[in-house]
Amino acid sequence: MDGGPGAGPASGSEESDLYGLLGIDKTATADEIKKAYRKAALQYHPDKVPEEIREESEAKFKSISRAYEILRDEDKRHLYDTHGMAAFDGRGGAAGPEVDLNDVLSQMFGFGMGGPGPRRPRRGPDEEQEYKVTLEELYRGKTVKFSADKQIVCGTCKGTGARSNVKPQQCEKCRGAGMSEAFQQIGPGLVRKATVICDRCEGSGNFHKEKDRCKKCKGKRTVSEKKVLEVYIPRGSMNGERIVLDGEADQFPDQTPGDIVFHLVEESHDVFTRLGHDLSAELTVTLAEALSGFSRVVLTHLDGRGIHITRPRGKVLRPGDVLKVPGEGMPLKRGDTKGDLYLVTKVVFPEDGWLKDDKEHEILAKLLPPPGPPIKADEVDEVDYEDDADIDQFGSSHGRQGMGGQWEEDDDADEGGPQCQQQ
Repeated sequence: MDGGPGAGPASGSEESDLYGLLGIDKTATADEIKKAYRKAALQYHPDKVPEEIREESEAKFKSISRAYEILRDEDKRHLYDTHGMAAFDGRGGAAGPEVDLNDVLSQMFGFGMGGPGPRRPRRGPDEEQEYKVTLEELYRGKTVKFSADKQIVCGTCKGTGARSNVKPQQCEKCRGAGMSEAFQQIGPGLVRKATVICDRCEGSGNFHKEKDRCKKCKGKRTVSEKKVLEVYIPRGSMNGERIVLDGEADQFPDQTPGDIVFHLVEESHDVFTRLGHDLSAELTVTLAEALSGFSRVVLTHLDGRGIHITRPRGKVLRPGDVLKVPGEGMPLKRGDTKGDLYLVTKVVFPEDGWLKDDKEHEILAKLLPPPGPPIKADEVDEVDYEDDADIDQFGSSHGRQGMGGQWEEDDDADEGGPQCQQQ
């Protein structure tokens, strides 16, 4: 997926050397890794570089971010040092194991196929949420920093839930399996036997007395930690796109953390409407400008620039006419290309009585094109009319609904020919 600090780096030996990407040695400490990442991220951040090298810088920024995500985590760093990038899948986390038939059967039918140890997911669940963004933010790109409370594996007991040097005791309820059988109601009068996580040991397979539990996590094996996270939304991102923070979901013992996934929700705009990579807006002109042309700033763009339009004299603008402004739409993620801007004309007519006297009316009538030839008729009726009629009421007085009425031929059709009948 394009965008987001969690996107994988480009292939190649250079991009696979995570230490080289950050400019550090393999013996670097956690603080040295963090300092190197901040320095590199500041150098290659897409918002900090000129437009002509933004695409290359954005790819480098993603690679640096991924290198930092792996090397700052002790377990991931150990996997990388031991197996290289082959230990990671396309999302930057540890490569997932093959599908276990026992796990599938347990989830579908509520029973296992035997075998030692708990049948638990090897990867934690993803945390998905919506993130609202304005059209201005999608036009310019945005970097957001926020603090989040997340569960991490207790560093004191390393996720065991017990004090040091305490020998774990097998859970009597699940007999160390981490799973137990329970009856679940699936409908009126219907009950099935299902395999669920043991509620006594919470799936660990071990149980500790209160005096033997870890003082920091109280035996829960995880603790809450406030962490500062950064989300990068590339310019030109679309409504509904996913921004993924690899491995930043809550941690669980014996599991690889899931991802935090943001779904972009584009808020409506007062001026612009987005159509893919193009934009449309209303161009409001006076009757004088529509007839005689103009040269002025017609609107303010999403980045604050004024858009200046020159309409020469002699080219009349009519209501609904569309003007295309090439290259003033939404930016594409790669390169400097942008979509187009389409301006839909709206002509503002003057209020009644804006001409002061008959002389001004005569002058205007001489300036404007004359009416067409008169309509000839054998008989002429002069009728009254109403202003501001409601077109939605058309046909209602005759029992018809708009133009959707039903019709029947008055004349007899030719014998053997098709008939027009009421449906």
